[in-house]
Amino acid sequence: MKNIIVKIRKELKQNSDLHTKETGQNFFKEKVKIYGVKVALVTKIAKSFDKEILVLDKKEVFALCEELWQSGFIEESFVACHFSYLLRKNYEPADFKFFEKWVENYVSNWASCDTLCNHTIGSFIEMHPKYLENLKKWARSENRWMKRASAVSLIIPARHGKFLKDIFMIADILLLDGDDLVQKGYGWMLKAGSEAHQKEVFDYVMKNKAKMPRTALRYAIEKMPEELRKKAIGKQ
Repeated sequence: MKNIIVKIRKELKQNSDLHTKETGQNFFKEKVKIYGVKVALVTKIAKSFDKEILVLDKKEVFALCEELWQSGFIEESFVACHFSYLLRKNYEPADFKFFEKWVENYVSNWASCDTLCNHTIGSFIEMHPKYLENLKKWARSENRWMKRASAVSLIIPARHGKFLKDIFMIADILLLDGDDLVQKGYGWMLKAGSEAHQKEVFDYVMKNKAKMPRTALRYAIEKMPEELRKKAIGKQ
C-alpha cells in the first residue's frame, strides 16, 4: 500500500507545472496546497491505479485514502475521492464514519468538498438514505465545509428526483447562513432539485425569497425558464 502512495506522489510531482500551480490558486479564496497538475491529468493518474486498488481490501483502500487526505494537497484529495468512489458498489453503513471524518478533518476547500460529496457521499446516501439525518446534523455544524457538504452531497440524488423533502429541510437549516460558499452549496442543491421538481423548487424560492441571500437565490433559479427567473428576482 505504501508503494502505491509513493508511485502516486511521484506521478503528481512529475506532471506538475508552475503555470497550473500559480493559476490554480486563483480559484480559491483560502490558501491551498497544490502540486500544479491539471484535473483531467490527476483523474488519468488516479485511474491508472484502478487495478491495484480493486484487489485491496476496502479497509486498506480507506487507509490509503486517509493518508492521501492527510497530505493536504488538493490533487491527492482528488485521487482519494476517486479511490473511495471506485468502491461504491460495496458501500456499507459502517463506511459513513470514514466519509464524515474526511469532511470534518481534512476538507479545506470547495473543490475537495464537492468532489468527495458529489460522488462518494452522494452515492452512499442513495444506497443508505437513513443517513440523510446525518446530513441535517452537518447542516447545523460550525464547520463551513460540513455545512456545504450537507447540501452538495445531494446534488446527484436531486437530479434523479430523489429526497425533495430532505432537500428543503436542509435548505431551511442553511437558509440564512452568511457564508457565500454555503449559500452557493445549497443554492446548487436547489437548482439540481429543480431539474426534476421545477414547480416545487420555484414555490420554495418564492416563499423564501424575501430572506434568502441573493447568491443562493440566483443559483437556485439558474436552470428555470426566464419568466420564472424574473418573478423570483422581482423583475416584472
